[in-house]
Amino acid sequence: MASPNGGDDFESSLLSFEKLDRASPDLWPEQLPGVADFAASCKNPITSSPPKWMAELESEDIEMLKELGSLTTANLMEKVKGLQNLAYQLGLEESREMTRGKFLNILERPKK
Repeated sequence: MASPNGGDDFESSLLSFEKLDRASPDLWPEQLPGVADFAASCKNPITSSPPKWMAELESEDIEMLKELGSLTTANLMEKVKGLQNLAYQLGLEESREMTRGKFLNILERPKK
């Protein structure tokens, strides 16, 4: 372990005063294409027009987003579990209906 007096010298020896020029796209290519454009768009102040994805939402959808945004983590997890259970039940019902259709031969292709 370094002595208390030598610690400052050791830390100062680790400092680097090198200046890196990040202006060149050849030296520092964009790692993820489009990230710089996205970051630039986020820095702009919010305009009066809604974002593109929000323009297609109806008022009912916006209300649901606000409701989900106001839930606590536990309530949100409970809501997600409920949706997973509903999806599972729909899958079971679809499976039963497909089996029923198979037995009734309504899914059979007509013979030529």
